[in-house]
Amino acid sequence: MDEVTRDIQGDIPWCMFFADDVVLVDESRAGVNRKLELWRQTLESKGFRLSRTKTEYMRCNFGATHEEGDVSLEGQVVTKRDTFRYLGSMLQRDGDIDDDVSHRIKAGWMKWRQASGVLCDKKVPQKLKGKFYRTAIRPAMLYGAECWPTKRRHVQQLSVAEMRMLRWICGHTRMDRVRNDDIRNRLGIAQIEEKLIQHRLRWFGHVQRRPPEAPVHSGILKHDGNMRRGRGRPKLTWEGTIRRDLKDWSIPRDLSLDRSAWKAAILVPEP
Repeated sequence: MDEVTRDIQGDIPWCMFFADDVVLVDESRAGVNRKLELWRQTLESKGFRLSRTKTEYMRCNFGATHEEGDVSLEGQVVTKRDTFRYLGSMLQRDGDIDDDVSHRIKAGWMKWRQASGVLCDKKVPQKLKGKFYRTAIRPAMLYGAECWPTKRRHVQQLSVAEMRMLRWICGHTRMDRVRNDDIRNRLGIAQIEEKLIQHRLRWFGHVQRRPPEAPVHSGILKHDGNMRRGRGRPKLTWEGTIRRDLKDWSIPRDLSLDRSAWKAAILVPEP
């Protein structure tokens, strides 16, 4: 497959290959059609076949330009989608993360149900249950959260789902009127909101320490200063979320260049 992708990928890794999923990204519809046709010709020359029924496309409304037309494959119109799932993450055409947050909560519940025999066993110590939760369930809920521009409602959804799991582990319901902090202290679980910020700042420090020509910087959207801003409140971006996190935690931005000091500053200890 390296031989197939060598002529298509170019300098910037816009063409990503994982198992049998291929993502082609371009700034224009004509560019996507051109890359799709090149993929078809290259794959068929090597004995592969590009599926016509499974191929889909999504147009992201990140810019001010609007192109008309469809993406086609040998004259056949490719199905258009408003959401796209790739590598466990849900992408939306409007750039929001509502579907991705809901998908990660469902993934966390799926992991929780698979381990419910251990987590609901009264013979298992609660500290051990908390360690199991931190190892197997919470990472499933926060997968890909490093790049989330989270709003208050997203954090609330994650917190509510986590507290339902933790109360169930301890054998309590809301009618028992046990405080959330007491539940967390029993299990040794930090707030998921703080862990979410820690994950985001850790990724920010990684991006800051990389050289400007590193491929990781190509995934950050660049805003055109000449683009006319629309009416209403501007959309929350990842950079805006990072600035909010740094301000709330009183962490200087330049500290990210020192890896050890940055790691110590963003660490959220478990209770």
